[in-house]
Amino acid sequence: MSIGVASPLDADARLAGVRRVQGDVRWADTRASRLLPVPPALTGLLPGGGLAPGSAYSVNHGALLLALLAESSREGSWCGAIGLPELGIEAAEQAGLSLDRLALVPHPGERWFAITAALAEVVPIVAVRPGGRVRDADAARLSARLRSSGTVLLVAGAWPRVEATLSTSAPHWSGVGDGHGYLTTREVVVAVASKRLPAPRQARVSLPDGSGRLTAASGSDVATERVRTGESLRVVS
Repeated sequence: MSIGVASPLDADARLAGVRRVQGDVRWADTRASRLLPVPPALTGLLPGGGLAPGSAYSVNHGALLLALLAESSREGSWCGAIGLPELGIEAAEQAGLSLDRLALVPHPGERWFAITAALAEVVPIVAVRPGGRVRDADAARLSARLRSSGTVLLVAGAWPRVEATLSTSAPHWSGVGDGHGYLTTREVVVAVASKRLPAPRQARVSLPDGSGRLTAASGSDVATERVRTGESLRVVS
């Protein structure tokens, strides 16, 4: 489902469209108290091995955010994406995102926060790029709504009071031969920092791999490693 894509609706009309889907019991039925899944290559990085219902996560890279959405989508969850006009439908589908269970609001305008709060009432996982500065009071109110609904919020950028911050570094592309060929795979280091972890954790993954998804980097014997306080991140191989 796409909200605000097919026609140039103004922000109020888009918000009205979001409100209408709140009455759809198919969406409400997807909410649950269990952890939402993440790609297997990331389970050792996050506290509990998944995304905690009612929590917010800061994600610094669009491909990583898409991979997190796609994992929940593959297990049947509805997903929302707000303020992410660069989210390519073809890439999203290749990553495993079900377009039939996607509420997409690429240009929410100044109503981005209201639309996020509305979707958070009914959709198990919502991704958003903030359209402006978020006040602590507003973040606290949205956090209360997330806890009430059990929704996970993925934020493309900084956000107050996050459960964890996920970031990528050290990208390396492969696939080009001796002066020819196509880029097919990118390896990056994914690091997770959380108040529930004594120190950040990291893993070397393919993002995307040859099929467009996030998987453990080939040839890695050790998938994750805790990073000692004061040390720089190291690629695990």
